Parts: sequence; structure tokens; C-alpha cells
Amino acid sequence: MIVKVLEERCKGCGLCIEFCPKKVLVFSERRNQQGYKIVALAFPEKCNQCGICYLMCPEVVFVKEDSFEK
Repeated sequence: MIVKVLEERCKGCGLCIEFCPKKVLVFSERRNQQGYKIVALAFPEKCNQCGICYLMCPEVVFVKEDSFEK
């Protein structure tokens, strides 16, 4: 199971990056339609599914990939 970032919701606050214990998340060079730098999973293999990113994100940016409707 992998965490997916809903890029259009991201406002670039960085709370998820700050609190990620495994330092999996980084700011991407890409921007969403609102102009915010979006968060990306730099090291998805290090993610232990702790859920801190879900809890810290005020914009509900993160979903588990198996529950994401394509």
C-alpha cells in the first residue's frame, strides 16, 4: 500500500514534511493549478504507513493508493 498525494488540494504548508518521522516527503519542483509547490513522496519505500501525514494535513491531501478511485 502506498500513499498518494492529491496534488490539487495541496497548499504547500509543509506540515506533513516537518512531521514525517521517516523523512519520506519533500517539496516537488512542480506546482498545482493554484500555484502552490506540491508535496511529493521522495522515498516511498521508506514509508511505514504511520499516518502522521494524514493527521497533520489540513487540506486532506493524502489517500492510500488502494482506496483511491482511478
